[in-house]
Amino acid sequence: MPAAAPWPSSTRRTATGEMSIGGVAVTDLAATVGTPVYLVDEDDMRARARRMREAFTDAAGRVGTDAEVYYAGKAFLSRAVARWMVAEGLRIDTASLGELTTALEAGVEGALIGLHGNNKSDAELDLAIERGVGRIVVDSLPEVDRVARVAAVAGVVAPVMLRVTTGVHAGGHEFISTAHEDQKFGLSIHAEDERGQSPAMRALHAILSRPELDLIGIHSHIGSQILDATGFTAAAAALVELRAALERETGHLVGELDLGGGIGVAYLPGEDEPDVAAFARSIVDAVAQACRDTDTPVPHLSFEPGRSIAAPAGITLYTVGTIKDVRLEDGGHRRYVAVDGGMGDHIRTALYGAEYHAELVSRASAAAPVLCRVVGKHCESGDIVVRDVMLPGDIAAGDLLAVAATGAYGRSMASTYNLVPRPGVVAVREGTATTIVRRESVADLLALDLG
Repeated sequence: MPAAAPWPSSTRRTATGEMSIGGVAVTDLAATVGTPVYLVDEDDMRARARRMREAFTDAAGRVGTDAEVYYAGKAFLSRAVARWMVAEGLRIDTASLGELTTALEAGVEGALIGLHGNNKSDAELDLAIERGVGRIVVDSLPEVDRVARVAAVAGVVAPVMLRVTTGVHAGGHEFISTAHEDQKFGLSIHAEDERGQSPAMRALHAILSRPELDLIGIHSHIGSQILDATGFTAAAAALVELRAALERETGHLVGELDLGGGIGVAYLPGEDEPDVAAFARSIVDAVAQACRDTDTPVPHLSFEPGRSIAAPAGITLYTVGTIKDVRLEDGGHRRYVAVDGGMGDHIRTALYGAEYHAELVSRASAAAPVLCRVVGKHCESGDIVVRDVMLPGDIAAGDLLAVAATGAYGRSMASTYNLVPRPGVVAVREGTATTIVRRESVADLLALDLG
């Protein structure tokens, strides 16, 4: 049967305590590709993508509309992952030239790609319009004119959505709650100017005034690691009302609403993952009810999950090095277990105070557990991988340690701090391990140094 959260579904343990994922033993993987390494269960990630698509399309069908699911590439994107997502019926959401180019190089059609960003470069807009991306999500009033100018030069009409902030925000940390007013994304639907218009409504009027632009939808994203659908349902009602108000003022009925992503995942043993089907029904039903309240037709819908597809499908595998016992002020002890990576490949603990779970995965142990803190090798006291976890008391140098639920924002947020090369990414499936992003080397880093 599938493994319990937070491990990938194909995770198994042998009688000797060794972990395998996708039919590949972690000890074999460490011996062949080294550590640290990101490990992705391809079948698990694909299955999560399918379930997400099915949940939202089924929910939309119940209220007489349809829905598209865009995989949020910021969670983790490579050419292989882009192909997996499209093969499972998803589209790709990008937020930079690198992400956009990766999706295109993977063979994804421009029409299946969206482009986000609060400060898009000329190169990003040029490439997006040249390759016919399906949607450019406009994030500010000045960007309306910028996109229109690029489209005019190319002689095309660019499909755009407007990102708005609804005042509804949710998520596990202030930095990842993205719909409150005091932040860099989108335009408020609430604050009014002397004419009684909100910044969002002014931008919508501006888009409609430009023949180079096709206003295809309105977009909202309320945060990340959201475990309850209440925030989504409130945001949905706000978007429907804005859509209805725009129709009253201009006669233009926007065809699509995008509710963003942000569905949470289980990071620790015993945590429950949200029921994606129930999540989808709650959000879509809220849209349908708001449409009844405003006497408007139900729009086409779209959603942008990333973490909920990628995170549970991946782990990070480390080799244990130095072990140090520290006496605490209350008289207790904590064991510091240093691994061969750290905040360079796992920044979210330091950045957000995120909690993760680690286990000894190369052998069994009957030793009594002790309180441990898993730390990295970087020159920072805040270089913490897992703040508090119980590990066997006989944990030793050379053991393999796995950290669960790192498939999202591990590799994509990795850095080369202290000039430590970033780990590679290996996909496992049916007993086969395939490197999809190779490990960086010191030679790679020096190749950028012009001396």
